[in-house]
Amino acid sequence: MSAASLLFSCSMHVGVFHPKLAAKSSPWNLKPKTSFGHSGISEKSKLSRKGDEIMWRAGALHVESAPSSVGQKFQFDDVIEAQQFDRETLDAIFEVARSMESIESNSSGSQMLKGYLMATLFYEPSTRTRLSFESAMKRLGGDVLTTENAREFSSAAKGETLEDTIRTVEGYSDIIVMRHFESGAAKRAAATASIPVINAGDGPGQHPTQALLDVYTIEREIGKLDGIRVGLVGDLANGRTVRSLAYLLAKYQNVKIYFVSPNVVKMKDDIKEYLTSKGVEWEESADLIEVASKCDVVYQTRIQKERFGENIDLYEEARGKYIVNKDVLRVMQKHAVVMHPLPRLDEITVDVDSDPRAAYFRQAKNGLYIRMALLKVLLLGW
Repeated sequence: MSAASLLFSCSMHVGVFHPKLAAKSSPWNLKPKTSFGHSGISEKSKLSRKGDEIMWRAGALHVESAPSSVGQKFQFDDVIEAQQFDRETLDAIFEVARSMESIESNSSGSQMLKGYLMATLFYEPSTRTRLSFESAMKRLGGDVLTTENAREFSSAAKGETLEDTIRTVEGYSDIIVMRHFESGAAKRAAATASIPVINAGDGPGQHPTQALLDVYTIEREIGKLDGIRVGLVGDLANGRTVRSLAYLLAKYQNVKIYFVSPNVVKMKDDIKEYLTSKGVEWEESADLIEVASKCDVVYQTRIQKERFGENIDLYEEARGKYIVNKDVLRVMQKHAVVMHPLPRLDEITVDVDSDPRAAYFRQAKNGLYIRMALLKVLLLGW
């Protein structure tokens, strides 16, 4: 049995706790074992005000049967950036995600997160990310407190600091999913909170859960992650999805990444330097057709008008330069796929949708399974 299989098998038979939530334990004030077979809580864990509100799950006292030496390696308190995951942890998350596919297809769903509340705190617009997280929580039996457009319709509009908002919201919930307009905001939130925080996108910074579902989709569609060729197309300077994806692709062997973008939105040097430091081959190109003919994955992104501010002329210069259409499909290999984090504007023509290589809606559905897996692991352990 693989390490990931063993971890998941153990988590199905024992009630385990996430370290940040360990203090929310039992009415008997016992210090429970963590989900990795050692006592105590993480550095950031603090006593919760919610104590008795969380059920003392059956079997929690027998968690010492979990494989501590393996489980300790997979420990994480929050989901903040793609770099925090190693390859083994990715494999373990993907295995849990595959199990979530069967739960989602079961009309009765699951009650494994019954009694837990997730707060979604979104300072920027979102459709897929917010709804998939909310759907994930509800399909696992949990409940949701939601704030959409928190930048205008929350106390942030009155000048409340992010730290004060987080301290308040954590008193109402067990996990926070946050999207923010500032790069680095998720790290600040995680440093403040005593409950798990998931970064659902922080400005032009990162979008780690999107990267997780992207890599999961590539594995499902292509059948492998080692030795693949990926073309990242569009707004590479402002696109947090492509930044996070590049970080994760660097975990795999013999990967080559092509960057195809207008000059004003080229991939930033920090990503190029990171890839080079990890031995990942990358190449910039202005020829989408040539790149598409070589790639297993063409990952298209929209030019993000909201990141240009008053420089509308630069936006118009970039918009429409690279479009995935039937001409691109004609040169792509039969096994290759087109992906897109969505929403799209006109950077993928609608006649591409009917081609079986158009994977972007399947990609969006995979986001549900990955987010179900993350909620399960962060709240209950492996």
